[in-house]
Amino acid sequence: MGNKKYKKYFRKSYLSSGINGDVLLEDILKYNINKIIEIGVFQGVTARNICELLSASKKDFMYIGIDLFDPKYDNNDEVLPIFKSSNPLKKIYHKYISRKEPYSLEGVEKLLKKFKKNVILYKGNSNEILKDFEHKNIDYVIIDGGHSYDTVKQDLKLSAKILSKEGIIMCDDYMHNEAPGVKNAVDDFVSNSDFKIEIINKRMAKLYR
Repeated sequence: MGNKKYKKYFRKSYLSSGINGDVLLEDILKYNINKIIEIGVFQGVTARNICELLSASKKDFMYIGIDLFDPKYDNNDEVLPIFKSSNPLKKIYHKYISRKEPYSLEGVEKLLKKFKKNVILYKGNSNEILKDFEHKNIDYVIIDGGHSYDTVKQDLKLSAKILSKEGIIMCDDYMHNEAPGVKNAVDDFVSNSDFKIEIINKRMAKLYR
């Protein structure tokens, strides 16, 4: 089922190590996923990998991505990724060939064009978008948006409300030294809920009931 090797698609990814990407895809493969949400889409690399993976076994899956899609957003508490590539070939490709800023709604839509019928992208703050969210019974949620304590804690609370009974929440950067808010928020959430926690690859926190 699908290609379990994480590909970069000539873009930057928050999963800087291919190993971490492979681990995430391997975990997703364990479950019968119909609906998956990624909070923090960035340039769409993980989104494309997920769509390629799920499309190999089912045609009616749904990928939902939420991101600010705004490289000018400025909040020191969130530990934002590096938006621009230092690779001159990538700069040339995106400026003159793709002609789409990779970290933009339009740029990600282009990368996911092959799966247009299966993809829904939301531009904005995840804490606001997930309130009264129209999609329910989500099988898998990846949280890697804002890294402040308050943002992560709210993402967790709102995600839990729309999660299926056996759904999974995967929080990236749980062990990130520069983003202690992630670990603190996850630990507090787990201690006050019926979720259990498993640390994956010394980086991600997997929450399940």
